[in-house]
Amino acid sequence: MKQLPLPIVAPATARFENFVAGANAATLQHLEQMGGAPTPVFLWGPSGSGKTHLLHALAHQRQQRGERVGWFDPSARPPWTMEPACTMLLLDGCDAYDDAQQRSAFALLIQAQSHGVPWVAAARVPPVDLVVREDLRTRLGWGPVFGLRTLPEEQARAVLRRESDRRGIFLSDEVMDYLLTRFARDLSHLMALLDRLDGFALAEHRGVTVPLLKKMLLEQA
Repeated sequence: MKQLPLPIVAPATARFENFVAGANAATLQHLEQMGGAPTPVFLWGPSGSGKTHLLHALAHQRQQRGERVGWFDPSARPPWTMEPACTMLLLDGCDAYDDAQQRSAFALLIQAQSHGVPWVAAARVPPVDLVVREDLRTRLGWGPVFGLRTLPEEQARAVLRRESDRRGIFLSDEVMDYLLTRFARDLSHLMALLDRLDGFALAEHRGVTVPLLKKMLLEQA
């Protein structure tokens, strides 16, 4: 009988301080210094470039100040409404909104504009390339638009090392090389893989090695 893995280490809270900016330093600085300005912002970039991390970091920053933040993504079913005293709206995965979500998002942004509430939206493509209703696409692109880049290998390696150290996992150079040369350097994917590997190693009562990683991938395919 195998031991069932327990989540003994909670996921790190997404904050501005633990975002590895790399080529995205200007975007990070802009979001950190947004203050109460009503100007909206749009973030775009490939999966793993940090869009959702930055939205969560904004939510954390505002909530630490005692503010209310509205969060909307493709998993949230309409109708969408803005709560009283809300100071910011965050819209993730805009390129995946269905028709009902697009209608609700447009109405939500109209409401936010009338109350002077800023929003920050994110998608995998810039506003001009969004396949959504025209009025929503135009409104999403009203303010500054920032394109995010994925991290180069050395910075992705540093993030993996930091997270594995936080979890108390030893990742040898061999394991690290295997992860970074055989999988996309998509941080969201790599972090999910590390989470699976952590649980699998605990269940197997073994340290993290390349053979263990191969076994996990074979058994969990």
